[in-house]
Amino acid sequence: MNPATNKGSIMVTHLPCTRLQVRSAFRRHTGAAGALLAGFVILSGLLQSTAAASQPNLIFIMADDLGYGDLGCFGQQLIQTPRLDRMAAEGMRFTQFYAGATVCAPSRCVLMTGKHMGHATVRGNGQGPEQALKNEDITVAEALKPAGYSTALIGKWGLGDMRPGTDVGIPTRQGFDYFYGYLNQVHAHNYYPTFLWRNEEMAGLRNQVRLTPKDYGGFRGGAASKRIDYSHDLFVSDSMQWIRAHQNVPFFLYLSLTIPHANNEGTRLFGNGAEVPDYSPYQDRDWPDQDKGQAAMITRMDRDVGHILDLLGELSLAKNTLVIFTSDNGPHNEAGHNPKRFDPAGPLRGMKRDLYEGGIRVPTIAWWPGTVQAGTSTEHVGYFGDLMATACELSGAEPPPEIDSISFLPTLTGNTVDQKKHAFLYWEFYEQGGKRAIRQGNWKAVRTKWNSNIELYDLAGDLGEQTDLASRHPEVVSRMAALMKQAHRPSPEWPTPTPKN
Repeated sequence: MNPATNKGSIMVTHLPCTRLQVRSAFRRHTGAAGALLAGFVILSGLLQSTAAASQPNLIFIMADDLGYGDLGCFGQQLIQTPRLDRMAAEGMRFTQFYAGATVCAPSRCVLMTGKHMGHATVRGNGQGPEQALKNEDITVAEALKPAGYSTALIGKWGLGDMRPGTDVGIPTRQGFDYFYGYLNQVHAHNYYPTFLWRNEEMAGLRNQVRLTPKDYGGFRGGAASKRIDYSHDLFVSDSMQWIRAHQNVPFFLYLSLTIPHANNEGTRLFGNGAEVPDYSPYQDRDWPDQDKGQAAMITRMDRDVGHILDLLGELSLAKNTLVIFTSDNGPHNEAGHNPKRFDPAGPLRGMKRDLYEGGIRVPTIAWWPGTVQAGTSTEHVGYFGDLMATACELSGAEPPPEIDSISFLPTLTGNTVDQKKHAFLYWEFYEQGGKRAIRQGNWKAVRTKWNSNIELYDLAGDLGEQTDLASRHPEVVSRMAALMKQAHRPSPEWPTPTPKN
């Protein structure tokens, strides 16, 4: 699906004219002398408009393993998220927005490249070169650079590493001017590491780490035995410094937070993978420490998103900055906590590693004072791959070819008449024998094994995916099976069983 044919238009009353609009107007109005004169007049007006208003900034904040039901504005009752609830009250909730995949690395690949799982380079949580972007992959950051944007990634990358023989897919070689954080996914499990990467060099920290005996493709994970520098706090502080330093230029900040993901190695070593400096405000609750830690991570993240929004107000950038908050996939069950206590998936079935809604539908909020209408919700069906087309339309950048991306900017600006829709959305999962899912309209088809029989659900009346309608609608099952086959492009790095017809 090519966004060049699927991009929705926007009303000029909502946004400044972009460079892309200027170029398009010029092309439309060249030819005969009379047309050329008309084009000159229109082009002059557009250039004046562009000069009068700067290109909008874009901040994409992504939590790690945050469930659809983990925020108050999405139904959470026990965990406090006042700043994200306020962000939703001042912006727009997306109630049918999906991650790129049900685990970390492929979801991030879909986000960065605008290609769904059947076309993506990285399709699973591998441990070698297969879990790295290729040179030919064009990221959102690379697409925005020609439009004059400064770009930064702070936090977790997971799409390349600096280990010998696998030094590919590095953020600073994929369009980001600046990087601070984790390259390796197992490294990112530990919130008190001995170092973080700053661009392509190690930046030492004061923590001490007990390593696990297991080797993950040349990297050994671990958990801190001496805790001083908490990586999440460092990411937030670094992000705020970077925003201040780039307040006078258009910028794209991808803030890829690590909480509330569990430190899986910490769970194995100490029985508690919820790493957080303190349990406030839950320290006095009659809960196990793992539950306190899980809740405290989410509330800490909520507080810090608020700090970033406050900074935008302080710098008078709020009205020229689109902020999107979401999660990379559904909630985990890996820190030793009791997930039933918080009901993290809310009304949805499943969790991380499932392709039921709980594994892939994620809480999503868009905030842009003066442009996104406050206190609104949308049922527009979108997914991570749509960031590419949206960012390109926002900035005036040219979208890359052959992507599976539709801009949701019309929805953000209230121009729903021009909002395009996906023919379908598609997911794959490469663990546990392989899984696949597809959504078309309100129909949702799931294969719990790569070649298993299709389960069919009507999301309009069965959000929790409790009633399998496959036997009642064989024609829909047949259509969904054909779409699955169409969506999957074989990958040598990610071999799969041959799909059934």
